[in-house]
Amino acid sequence: MSIEVRNISYVYMPKSPYERLALDDVTITIPEGKITAIAGHTGSGKSTLIQHLNGLISPSQGCVLVDGVDIAGKGKAARAARRSVGMVFQYPEHQLFEETVEQDIAFGPKNYGLTPEEVKERVRFAMDFVQLDYEEYSQRSPFQLSGGQMRRTAIAGVVALRPKYLVLDEPTAGLDPKGREELMQRILKLHRQEKNTIVLVSHSMDDIAKFADNVVIMNRGRVLMEGTPREVFVREDFIRQAGLDVPQVTNIVKALKAGGMDIPSDIYTMDEAVDAIVRAIRGKNRAGGAEKC
Repeated sequence: MSIEVRNISYVYMPKSPYERLALDDVTITIPEGKITAIAGHTGSGKSTLIQHLNGLISPSQGCVLVDGVDIAGKGKAARAARRSVGMVFQYPEHQLFEETVEQDIAFGPKNYGLTPEEVKERVRFAMDFVQLDYEEYSQRSPFQLSGGQMRRTAIAGVVALRPKYLVLDEPTAGLDPKGREELMQRILKLHRQEKNTIVLVSHSMDDIAKFADNVVIMNRGRVLMEGTPREVFVREDFIRQAGLDVPQVTNIVKALKAGGMDIPSDIYTMDEAVDAIVRAIRGKNRAGGAEKC
């Protein structure tokens, strides 16, 4: 199954002087069990798009289907479909509101009608995922934590719901490189462990290249391009048209190739680049040895 976005458009403040078309006939499919990245410059429509995935906002036209169910419906099936999509907003620490870390993380599972034992298990699972020790942090006020710990608490509140589809809007924004890498590795571990579907909104083309199975590039409220990272990143003209850049390693490979190194041009991860460079150097050395003989 999957999330299907079918021909949706969305207008902010319609029939007013501030009317603005944020999404214009967008159609995409987010495949189950994969990591799909959505990228685009500020104002491209990516954040508006993901808010449609669990019904936070309704399209001006078109529809969103989660596992074949139109989430705009009123029945139990539509409600269950909406609940299967968990959303972590950019700067999620602004969502904290309970007196303790445990209460904040437990809020969602309690509202799902789980037993106290099930809620406790969910809280412990989520705190372990974000690397917050339960004994040390569960009874603290979330507002007495560091900024990074507040963010992890907010993310844990969504992880505790164990959604089938987890949507993350710029989850690493404002984090240093070490913190960004640690969080992305935890998200990848969760994805492998729970076999859930991840939708990742990010400006970091390096993160997208490293972690995503599929990429959607947004520009001016429309889908400019979608495909695998390899299919997308070879179209540097489209990437730059969207106000984005290719992964840093792609620029490095391009420079090496221009300097005469015999390596493929469709490289977008560091591991691929290292392997290609090593092969090129070994090939050159072997050729040099043959000439001497």
